[in-house]
Amino acid sequence: MKHLNTKYLSAFFLAIALASTVGCSSTPQREGVGQYFDDSVITGKVKAALVEDPTTKATEINVETFKGIVQLSGFVSSQAAANRAVDLARGVGGVKGVNNVMRLK
Repeated sequence: MKHLNTKYLSAFFLAIALASTVGCSSTPQREGVGQYFDDSVITGKVKAALVEDPTTKATEINVETFKGIVQLSGFVSSQAAANRAVDLARGVGGVKGVNNVMRLK
C-alpha cells in the first residue's frame, strides 16, 4: 500500500513539474520568464540612452520591448529627434529590431 501511495505522489509531482515548465515557456503571443527579464533590461537600456542624449526628450517617448523588438511611441518635436531615438535604440545590445510609431507634434 505504501508503494502505491509513493507511486501516485511521484506522478503528482511529475505532473506539477511539467505544468510549471510548460507554463513558463514562451509562445508567439507571450514571453517566457527569461525573455521577459531580457526585454525589461533592453527597455531600461534604451530609456537610459534616450535620457542621456540631448536631442531626444525621453519623457515624451514610450519604450516597450517584446522578444527583442523595441517599439518607440509618443510625440517628438522633429523628424531628426525621431531618427535619433531609433538610432539610439538600435545601438543597444540585444535589440533585434525597432518599430517607430512616434508622431510629430
